[in-house]
Amino acid sequence: MAEERLNEMRGYKATLSNPNVSDEAKSHAQYMLDHELGGDEPRQEIHAAQSHGEDPTRVAAGYKAAQKNPNVTKQGKQRAGEKLREMDVPEE
Repeated sequence: MAEERLNEMRGYKATLSNPNVSDEAKSHAQYMLDHELGGDEPRQEIHAAQSHGEDPTRVAAGYKAAQKNPNVTKQGKQRAGEKLREMDVPEE
């Protein structure tokens, strides 16, 4: 199941970034990501799993709103712009 695979990938990614994990465990986690799970970039799969059934118009509206919201950080606004470009939606 794709969701189980994604959770496994998330666990290995967390292992790699945890300073309390041994080098041996990190090496194993990297091996699993690279050779057993198809790489350490599950982002497209995570996005596809999370966005199943979402209305693209509403998603784009949310990103546009984030760009105008004064409570959103500069980085958050930049990320919203990136997402809009990925969706081929013109920014306002």
